[in-house]
Amino acid sequence: MTKITEQPSRHRHLEKKTVEEITHLINAEDKTVALAIEKALPQLNNLIAEVVKKLKDGGRMFYLGAGSGGRLSVLDVIEMPTTYGVPKGLLNSILAGGTEHLVEALEEKEDDVEAGWSMLQEEHVSQKDIVIGISASGTTPFVLAGLKKCRTNNITTGCIVSNPNAVIAANADLPVEVITGPEFISGSTRMKCGTAQKMIFDMISTTTMIQLGRVEDNKMVNVALINDKIIDRAVKILMEKVELTDYEQAKKLLMDAGSVKEAIVQWQLQHQ
Repeated sequence: MTKITEQPSRHRHLEKKTVEEITHLINAEDKTVALAIEKALPQLNNLIAEVVKKLKDGGRMFYLGAGSGGRLSVLDVIEMPTTYGVPKGLLNSILAGGTEHLVEALEEKEDDVEAGWSMLQEEHVSQKDIVIGISASGTTPFVLAGLKKCRTNNITTGCIVSNPNAVIAANADLPVEVITGPEFISGSTRMKCGTAQKMIFDMISTTTMIQLGRVEDNKMVNVALINDKIIDRAVKILMEKVELTDYEQAKKLLMDAGSVKEAIVQWQLQHQ
């Protein structure tokens, strides 16, 4: 396979460029990321559809990754319970080196071919679940070995890679290949590859939550009421949904119910 992600940058002698020149060039490169994702949307749509199916049937989703991509997947997962009110453990991230070491760049852990499957087993992964490998290169041993073990155990697999004909894609049931090209800094896949991964994680989690009924219209009606900002937002959503003009009345209804969605149900029952 050709590792496009490791090819030399198109831009030379960066140390001689001004701040304005550098940011202009990085911005120009970043503009190509969304177009690369657009080409991969059919693959991504198939992957998301399977994620939704698994979760509706009582399964879970696991990201399996290392390095920048793995760390970005952790950030996506930890926001789901607050934003959409889903239980912890519905969406998960298995990070090389462990999520407890998120702020450490334990890049050597990506070569551990035993850890991925072992960490998945600790979570009692089963055929009800889906495991998505994250690897810009498409060759990360931690991810590859884990996906191979999943397939051996008839566990559905997907992947997100940034090189064509990658070995990880060949070992995934639902591969997503987002070819973002050489990086601005040669080989620095935290840049365009990382940007693509973040955008894709947003698409996977957001689309899945919508399909699971965690959003109504375009509102977070299941958002966890954890701070004043979110409570204020939720009160205003409730006021709009039930056409209630009294803020304090709406706030009491919300806090008694525990969520916007439940408050709407209670309001409707009271005013039938």
